[in-house]
Amino acid sequence: MAGIRMIDIAVNFTDGMFKGIYHGKQCHVSDIATVLNRAWAAGVTRIIVTGGSLEESREALAIAETDGRLFCTVGVHPTRCKEFEESGDPEKHFQALLSLAKDGIQKGKVVAIGECGLDYDRLHFCPAEIQKKYFEKQFELAHTTKLPMFLHMREAAADFCEIVEKNKDRFTAGVTHSFTGSMDDSIKLLSFDKMYIGINGCSLKTTENLDVVKGIPIERMMIETDSPYCEIKNTHAGIGFVKSTWPSKKKEKYDQECIVKGRNEPCLVKQVLEVVAGCKGITDVANLSRTVYHNTCRIFFPHDLDSAADALLAGGNPS
Repeated sequence: MAGIRMIDIAVNFTDGMFKGIYHGKQCHVSDIATVLNRAWAAGVTRIIVTGGSLEESREALAIAETDGRLFCTVGVHPTRCKEFEESGDPEKHFQALLSLAKDGIQKGKVVAIGECGLDYDRLHFCPAEIQKKYFEKQFELAHTTKLPMFLHMREAAADFCEIVEKNKDRFTAGVTHSFTGSMDDSIKLLSFDKMYIGINGCSLKTTENLDVVKGIPIERMMIETDSPYCEIKNTHAGIGFVKSTWPSKKKEKYDQECIVKGRNEPCLVKQVLEVVAGCKGITDVANLSRTVYHNTCRIFFPHDLDSAADALLAGGNPS
């Protein structure tokens, strides 16, 4: 697949697994540099590192500063929203996020507010009312910074869409990443003008998932790994469409030439592209990658768009 350029919009490089730590145990050396080399070799040209708390967003920015092709988000994940109140001064905590975002924008590194949203699948981490309060609050960050939003929606479509609707004039654009919702959920999300849907391995598990992905226009889609999570497994409905593979070894037998078995990483975003193409019956994967790449640039890297190519796309490719 020559000529394929991809942007992985969601990588959790702050996760301990990329430091070689699994369940609190050191299994191998920190290997972000090795993981990045595999990604660049696979055709990935940019990666957005996810921030999910104030502290994690600081770390994401520090990681993004190590390579010109790395960028990051600043925000608080729905399951972490208790940190606003546990900080003792929610407004001060909010201002610290805003200050970090502004610093990162100045450095050319922060490209979105997030990961924020609602997650009713894991209410044991944070109650729904606190999630809703601070999801809404983070639209202020987007409004002030003029950044797009990097969004999380899990088992919470009705409340999520209601809050987005209420705040749609306070953000420029967004992507609802790691999408696992229903066809109705996708239709509702796509009814917001500048909302895109992020597809990863978790979006491609079941036949029903694939049917939903078939219905999402490629002009409104982005791809991601959400690594080290959300890999495409052998049990997934779309596995038959995967063409690119890498040798793998268990973490206990770490080999830098191999991916770690069970740990997702950015080079594998190519598999997401292949499954999307396969389930949609698209034979020209390079063309699919171009459209998805331009979608991503349009929202997160507007200054880097090839204006002529973008004008061509804006001329209305059929869905």
